[in-house]
Amino acid sequence: MSPKALILLLLLLLMLPMRICAQQKILFFQTDWGNTLSMDAFLAKAKASGYYRVERWMPSSEEKKNSLKEGLKKYELQVIFLHGTNRNLPFEEALRVYEEGLKEILGWKPMKVNSHTGNDFWTQEQNLAFIALGDRYEKQVGIPVLHETHRGRFSYTLPDALAMLRKFPNLKYTLDISHWMVVHERTLTENDPGLREIFPSVDHIHARVGYTEGPQVPNPAAPEWENEVKAHVAIWEKIIRSHSGDVFTVTTEFGPPPYMHTVPFTKQPLADQWEANVWIMKALKSRFQ
Repeated sequence: MSPKALILLLLLLLMLPMRICAQQKILFFQTDWGNTLSMDAFLAKAKASGYYRVERWMPSSEEKKNSLKEGLKKYELQVIFLHGTNRNLPFEEALRVYEEGLKEILGWKPMKVNSHTGNDFWTQEQNLAFIALGDRYEKQVGIPVLHETHRGRFSYTLPDALAMLRKFPNLKYTLDISHWMVVHERTLTENDPGLREIFPSVDHIHARVGYTEGPQVPNPAAPEWENEVKAHVAIWEKIIRSHSGDVFTVTTEFGPPPYMHTVPFTKQPLADQWEANVWIMKALKSRFQ
């Protein structure tokens, strides 16, 4: 083989991982947080906006559960269910209620379960009981049970999330980095050593842009938030490209007031929540085209 041909071969081999990453499929979910539309109208709008999946809590009534089932089938949508620990209950009762809810959710065969797990006031051992419970059911039914990085939960800081991961290596996270931006009052980057240790355990992302003084910028399209958007997208991209699977899931999760900033006295939102979510979906998609 000539030197020129050898160099060309080496270049092709170096480009192969990049091509594999570029072909990785991202499945985008729309949140129903703050939704005021009917079930059918919400699901129809999600589908029309380019989403083929939704993320939501289990409906509270049988009527709404039936409506959700019908709508998912009608619009051919998949679902990730949110679940969580009731922090207003004593530990033992909260664990029992959590298990009952998890059983019902898994009976729907969702793509994944995203859990707001534990309590920042409980011990590591108490919080670990919820994680171990989720892991046991995941192994039984084969549906991932993920634990969101979230204020007020066991994972409310990066050091706490790392400590739990070292304690329970099978732990899988939903990364909502916006919470840590405000908790730590600094813009974390993809090169942060602690954050990089978390990356391999991340199996789902909540795509919302936070900043040092809040969990949600007023409008991600506004130029004054460009640095914050770039920091978040770089973290998400790093995780997705390093993920071992062919598919990665992302929920766009800009929320309604009070997460969404409002005009004083009138309480009018400063941006359109739906448009913000579609905008961040397109921004992340553009990095993989």
